[in-house]
Amino acid sequence: MFDGPVSKYAGDALYTVLIYTLVVLILPRTRPWVAAVLAAGASWVIEFAQLGEIPALLRPILGSTFNPPDLFWYAAGAGVACAAHTFWLRRAG
Repeated sequence: MFDGPVSKYAGDALYTVLIYTLVVLILPRTRPWVAAVLAAGASWVIEFAQLGEIPALLRPILGSTFNPPDLFWYAAGAGVACAAHTFWLRRAG
C-alpha cells in the first residue's frame, strides 16, 4: 500500500521535517530560514555520507545507498517546514 516513489520521497521530506523540528526544539529562538538551512544541510551531509561506508548499526537510521533525487526532497521538506513555521509565528505574534 505504501510502496512507490510518492511514499519514498514523502519519507525523505518528512525526515528533514523531523530534523527541522529537532533544531527548533534545541534552539527555540532560531529563525525559520536558519532552521531550514541546518535541517537540509544535515540531511545532505547524511546523504553524502552514504557514498562511503555506513556502519551496519546506523544503516536503519541513516540509510546506506546514495540517491541524488533525495537531495531535492530534503530541500523541499525544509522549505515546507520553514513556510509552516513562518506562518505559525506570524499568526501567533
